[in-house]
Amino acid sequence: MKSLAEEWKYVAGSKFLIIIFVAPLISALFFGLMFSKNQINETPVIVIDEDHSSYSRQLTAKINASQYMKVTNVFSSRMNPDTLLANEKAVAVIILPDQLELRRAQGKSSNIGVLMDNTMPSGLTGIRTAIQEIITTENMTISMTGLAQQGMDAETARGIVSPLSLVQRMLYNPTTSFIGTMVIGFVNIVVLMILTGAAGSVAPRLRKEGKLFANGTSPAQLWVRSVPYAVLSTISLLLSYGLLKQVGGLRFEAKPYVFIIPLLLYSFALSLLGMALGYTAKDVSKVGSRMSVLLYPSFLVTGIQLTPLALPAFFQVTAWALPMNWLNRLIRGMAFRDGALTAYSLELGALLIIIGAASLLIGLMVMREAKKSNSLAEQHIDLGALPVTS
Repeated sequence: MKSLAEEWKYVAGSKFLIIIFVAPLISALFFGLMFSKNQINETPVIVIDEDHSSYSRQLTAKINASQYMKVTNVFSSRMNPDTLLANEKAVAVIILPDQLELRRAQGKSSNIGVLMDNTMPSGLTGIRTAIQEIITTENMTISMTGLAQQGMDAETARGIVSPLSLVQRMLYNPTTSFIGTMVIGFVNIVVLMILTGAAGSVAPRLRKEGKLFANGTSPAQLWVRSVPYAVLSTISLLLSYGLLKQVGGLRFEAKPYVFIIPLLLYSFALSLLGMALGYTAKDVSKVGSRMSVLLYPSFLVTGIQLTPLALPAFFQVTAWALPMNWLNRLIRGMAFRDGALTAYSLELGALLIIIGAASLLIGLMVMREAKKSNSLAEQHIDLGALPVTS
């Protein structure tokens, strides 16, 4: 317990205590406000109306009425799409062809062109869905009108034209907000950098001060020093998520007193991994570069920007060794879906395995260094016991 008390005293007087709270909260506040309105509900589009008919104007009005699109300009003749999309004032051009109303009245098909700027795919999120819905509704209306004119009742006509209808709902993140994916990922990365850097510096700092084995050679004396870092990081993460919920509208459904359990396991796993990676560093300044082993893979393959399901199997398996992989799965599961703690035994078990593996590695390195240190001490004693000859 003496080692734990010493580490708490050191942490209380170090910059870690301030940074572990200030940096994540600033990140949560900045990114939360920045992406709080990230949902593109009305993507700007341009309509080229070559028909100039009442029906083409009706279609234009329906496009503009869609929650996904906003018509910024209507042109009467075809123009080069490169010119229309050049200044990013619109991301799509919809072309209503000539004789659209006439061909509709004659029962003939027409092709409506949609040219989309895919240089920024996120801007096209709802356009395809919206246009498909409008076209499907128009086709069904036209067909039902034709059948009704032939004496068929509306219900029978609907069953012939559209025997199946699709009803879909977006669950857990209905507005496709970045707060629950990219923003919370940035906050987790900030905590990861601070936590691993601080925990990884413990052994090199104690070695430099000559205190590594001051309280004994048991690995537990070093392991227990991870407690302050894990506890403070857990509190910092919970506060940051709460701030994101307030300023960014984060959909966090889990009870904080329940979700603190996986956060504690995650923080311990991360701090122990950092301690293991930094153990053999000759100087505290060398620790930061080693933490990139955790930082870059955590950012790339744990589901911050891209779902792990889109990655090759090799990278999905590689992510198993990263604590953030399991934290992100717990966030998507428990926090966003309000899942029970018992339903995520796989993720919690994986964090426990990482804690065990890191603890074992630390223990082996500590015992190896302690044995080497004792051997050197015995050699010094033996040399000191030799008689001095003149």
